[in-house]
Amino acid sequence: MSTKKKLLLGAAGAAAAGGAGLDVDEVFSTFVYTGNNTARTITNGIDLSGEGGLVWTKARDYGVGSALVNTVRGNTKYLESNATAAEASSSVGITAFNSTGYNLGADNTWIWNVNNSYVSEYVSWTFRKAKKFFDVVTYSGQNTDLALSHNLGVAPGMVIIKRTDDSGHDWYVWHRSLNQSENLVLNSDGDVGGNNFWTSSAPSSTVFNIDGNRAAINQSGGSYVAYLFAHNDNSDGEFGPDSDQDIIKCGSYTGNTSGTEVDLGFEPQFVMIKKSSASESWYVYDNMRGVVTGGANSQDKKLRWNTSGAEAAVASPIIAFSSKGFILESTENEINGSGTYVYMAIRRGPLAAPTDATKVFAMDDSSTTDIGGYTLNSNFPVDFYFFKSKTGGDSISIPRLTVGDLRFNSSTAEEDRSSSMNFDSNTGVTRTSFQGGIDSVDYAFRRAPSFFDVCCYSGTAIAGLAITHNLGAVPEMMWVKNRSSNADWYVYHSGLGNTKYLKLNASDAQITNSGAWNDTSPTSSQFTVGSHNGVNGDTTYDYISYLFATVAGVSKVASYTGNGGTQNIDCGFSSGARFILIKSATDAGSWFVHDSVRGIVAGNDPRLKLDQSDAEMSADYVDPLSSGFTVNGPGNNDNGQTYIFYAIA
Repeated sequence: MSTKKKLLLGAAGAAAAGGAGLDVDEVFSTFVYTGNNTARTITNGIDLSGEGGLVWTKARDYGVGSALVNTVRGNTKYLESNATAAEASSSVGITAFNSTGYNLGADNTWIWNVNNSYVSEYVSWTFRKAKKFFDVVTYSGQNTDLALSHNLGVAPGMVIIKRTDDSGHDWYVWHRSLNQSENLVLNSDGDVGGNNFWTSSAPSSTVFNIDGNRAAINQSGGSYVAYLFAHNDNSDGEFGPDSDQDIIKCGSYTGNTSGTEVDLGFEPQFVMIKKSSASESWYVYDNMRGVVTGGANSQDKKLRWNTSGAEAAVASPIIAFSSKGFILESTENEINGSGTYVYMAIRRGPLAAPTDATKVFAMDDSSTTDIGGYTLNSNFPVDFYFFKSKTGGDSISIPRLTVGDLRFNSSTAEEDRSSSMNFDSNTGVTRTSFQGGIDSVDYAFRRAPSFFDVCCYSGTAIAGLAITHNLGAVPEMMWVKNRSSNADWYVYHSGLGNTKYLKLNASDAQITNSGAWNDTSPTSSQFTVGSHNGVNGDTTYDYISYLFATVAGVSKVASYTGNGGTQNIDCGFSSGARFILIKSATDAGSWFVHDSVRGIVAGNDPRLKLDQSDAEMSADYVDPLSSGFTVNGPGNNDNGQTYIFYAIA
């Protein structure tokens, strides 16, 4: 949030502020980690000690119940969503809440932080209390109808209630898609029931109403906790830098049609789905554990809130996240059989353009001989990773969205889903046995507004197909590849215009043809493709696109005309470029990559070719410049030639 916004919010008061200016990354986190039996800190960027909220933790690789711990009841108290038990205590689970997450103890209950032969992998979903997003309410039963105050600032989209002081009571759920007299049970796979737990008065922006003399939710002397989730609609969520973005939706849909897209108006990072018209579990999908878009071997990873069961990875496609919602890829009963389903979805972040390039781009000179693999520690969730051997070989790219590799250099091959890549981390990416033991240079990108985005789509073979993206700015460079068939990589660059394209896998000069971009420039919300197989084949073809743009002080997409000598390229940076990609557009020439991890110096610099399997070369091709970089080498600055480039600070 900007300093100006913080001052305005402080002056107006938190109650008036709503979700204004908050980023989704400030109020929600999916964090994956490996247990270690040792006290530790989970840093997820959520201010729990100052703002309050809920941490919901689930073991992934073994049948252990999920635990809910909230700041109102305290860090030692927990409930399990798959059980009817009363609240339990633990001093070795979550030991403290802090301003950037929470602390874990040396767990001996297997719920939070164990590493043994049975369980070691965990996920936690953290919900921060914030207007128009989430709230926690505790109350005492009264045996009479209650209108309970809350601080959402909007009518709840979903309410979950559990009795905490007595066992044998279910978790009762109201969802805005149900009738006022209906409920679901979180610890059960049952369909909708009509227990009349809620009064006839619908919940409002200030209260929710429960019926009297109900042991499960309102018995005199009983203690209860309620978790309230908001529903944003028509940009009333007031999140993001302009206070006009929605981040949470609670809705419903009718199943049984494969390929149906549920339009949220945003790309989700988290989706919970429950069939309300028949018995089915509460399924949870998120992009940190893995939701694979497109491809035959999807490996979508699902957990269930109503059981202690371990995570399952289904080989056939189940669900995909799109630029504007989620796609039901099969007619499996769990999310898309005949009947009605309710859902809660949370938007992918961040919502603001980056101001620090190190938060969205990382690189390393791995120089590894470990055939078991290599990990690039980025300190952010990696959405796109590519690497190239310095001794010669393929340039290989892998996005989180597909976890399938595609090769740049001289390759038109379709996607290979056999790679052993692991994006299962909030702080890096690992290539395990895949291409282990090579001396490579490695690059990692995070998706962020105005900086970088990734889109998957299906072809139609009809010129003029418009693809929705979430870059939040007009793309200045795009790479597009057919994942399902042999085809070139098509490259759009603003320096060439919408009638031309380059091939990322070849040294060819620019090509003029409407089959690439349909002679249509991209916008801040869509880009358009023609009918070429490489960008828009028939409906059996899947595609992936990478979108890049200029962010002041962070990245630069532009072009220049070579002068045959030395030329300074001003990118608006303050400490020079760390990464430079250069290609001659008007003449044949390779895609040259320079980076500061190998050396951008006043002398010989190593460079690699993305489009060739050649080994690294070294000569005085570029020099450092505080505002960008200096070109002086052959292929980088030939007289009269037009060059396109992409640089990161």
